Amino acid sequence: MDTRSLRLFQHLANSLHFGKTAAAYHLSPSTLSRAIQRLEEELGTQLLFRDNRSVLLTREGKKLLAYADQHISQFESLKQSLNQSQRNLSGSLTIYCSVTASYSYLPPLLEKFRQTHPNIDIKLDTGDAADGIDQVKHQRVDLAIAARPDELAASIHFQSIASVPLAITAPTINCAVRQALQADTIDWASLPIILPEHGVARKRFEQWFRQKYNGRANVYAQVAGQEALVSMVALGCGIGLSPIVVVDNSPVKDRVELLPDSSIPPFDLGLCCFKKKLDDPIVAEFMAMAYQT
Repeated sequence: MDTRSLRLFQHLANSLHFGKTAAAYHLSPSTLSRAIQRLEEELGTQLLFRDNRSVLLTREGKKLLAYADQHISQFESLKQSLNQSQRNLSGSLTIYCSVTASYSYLPPLLEKFRQTHPNIDIKLDTGDAADGIDQVKHQRVDLAIAARPDELAASIHFQSIASVPLAITAPTINCAVRQALQADTIDWASLPIILPEHGVARKRFEQWFRQKYNGRANVYAQVAGQEALVSMVALGCGIGLSPIVVVDNSPVKDRVELLPDSSIPPFDLGLCCFKKKLDDPIVAEFMAMAYQT
């Protein structure tokens, strides 16, 4: 029985709602349900009464909640005591992320870390988010904010921080692309497409396009970085698949529109590093604070 399992149970015992607890921990309800079932199997007793409408604690569940409250409180006290000894950490930490991530996701992760460890120099490199894991693999940086690939190397540690929804981005200016999208029947084969050079977003688009039109896309351009892709769409060069957060923070957001499609799955955004880097006290401390955030 680990601390994370106890935290999940503690939250669920207070919310009495699988959906709310799953969302708070960025899990699917089915994953949360399996975690609770493992706890019940480990303890050999039923912890919850649950049906389609309600969740209630059993007598044994109430006993576990009291234990979880005490255990987690003691663990937090220990962690605070240990963290106090880490306050004199010094050195440097190099982080890689996209321009959008640098002001959308990084600030809350950095704020507490900078306050707690003012003697650590933060070095920030920005570029195409699709290159994040490669930056880590080539040891150019200590950490990267990147999309989780379909196949993650065993040597890489990935810690989720957000689920990022995607949408087809189209121009709003009067142009050939907009006229083609407004036609009664869209000719997907001839519609100009702006693609990322590589990465998760490109794979998502290719999967989506095969569903719409079983053929080759008319690729107008391939770009490095989602920010550049949104700019080219705004100019009327074509359509593309973009993280909604990139569009929302783009200076040209008023010149594009989103065409949400429920068939396009979001991607998992997270902090990644070499697993062996977790032995570095600075990296380990940043990861721990990011997890709390």
